[in-house]
Amino acid sequence: MDAGPLNFHARIADHEGDIMSIAIRDVVTAPPTTTIIDAIKTMKRKGIRHLPITDAGTNRIEGIVTSFDLVDFLGGGKKNLLVENKFKGNLLSAVNTDVRSIMQHEVYSLHSDAHIRDAFGLMIDHKIASVPILDHEDRVHAICTERDFLAFIKGIITNRFVGEYMNKKINAASSDTSIGDAAKIMVDKETKKLPIVKDGILIGIVTASDIMNFLGSGEAFDKLVTGNIHEAFDGPVSSLIVNDVVWTSSDIDLGEAAEIMIEKGIGSLPVIDDEIFRGVLTEKDIIRAMAEKA
Repeated sequence: MDAGPLNFHARIADHEGDIMSIAIRDVVTAPPTTTIIDAIKTMKRKGIRHLPITDAGTNRIEGIVTSFDLVDFLGGGKKNLLVENKFKGNLLSAVNTDVRSIMQHEVYSLHSDAHIRDAFGLMIDHKIASVPILDHEDRVHAICTERDFLAFIKGIITNRFVGEYMNKKINAASSDTSIGDAAKIMVDKETKKLPIVKDGILIGIVTASDIMNFLGSGEAFDKLVTGNIHEAFDGPVSSLIVNDVVWTSSDIDLGEAAEIMIEKGIGSLPVIDDEIFRGVLTEKDIIRAMAEKA
């Protein structure tokens, strides 16, 4: 780790007009006529959480779909009404409708000559986790995500600590909570990461992407008898836990926490002190810390 405390804003200023220095150039897009299930499969295969929806001819932005939108659709919130009302709960019919029916139509984007600070400001001001980057003809050229900002500061000393920024109000679910109910908790609490506990012990974290991948892998369809969506998501949410718990303590520097997240490919860290589960640190929490004046 570099010596000395980090001034986040000075580091951003060093990259004046250089959003492309941290953005992902190999951006995956899909046309609005893509089916929801094909969008899910694409996101699972590419390991992405944000899928810009673009015109098939011009590649200009029309919307965006995130793993959280898909959790909402699959059982958590208002988008689920499409399944229940239009398709009478039939999962197979619902996932074969166009992705534009659930995409976000308002998309905050920037051009490729933008400042890193502009993307940072959009994420903070509008509480979004990604910003599509457009070329001079307004075609989608790249994308900047919260994960890219974590990579930007990983492994440096910030003199800001996990305990200052972690979420101490834990919205956890028991291991026998159904996948459908876990999705509802995520949407109701506006969180993409849900700690799972058994007998008071943290056994893992399930994310919006885990629920999305459950459908994309085909496992959900194996549960169907009549085709109703509730059959697919009645299983325990603990069945979606695929990795051992990676955790940290409250006295760890945010730069070190960011490095752990990047190396382990995770978006959140449970915080455990003296064998007690104290809270959760997410990518968004680190972004919030970066937004503060140094």
